[in-house]
Amino acid sequence: MKQTTFTELRNHAKQYFDLVALGESVRVLRNGKPIADIVPVVPDLPSWKRRQAQPLLLDGVALSRLVLEERGGSL
Repeated sequence: MKQTTFTELRNHAKQYFDLVALGESVRVLRNGKPIADIVPVVPDLPSWKRRQAQPLLLDGVALSRLVLEERGGSL
């Protein structure tokens, strides 16, 4: 995370917001103390894309393993 003073941010705002647009966060300090974090906006994803995919399990066995066993293969 990049850090800058409030005055530096005010004088060079475009440069710092360009960094944020590229995905980097910027912490703003006033009198040496953090007062704000400027972070990139997370793209608005549909709810089904926000969750991590979980393997489908049947009776504690991964479905892909059951399919491969039925086909005579192995993982």
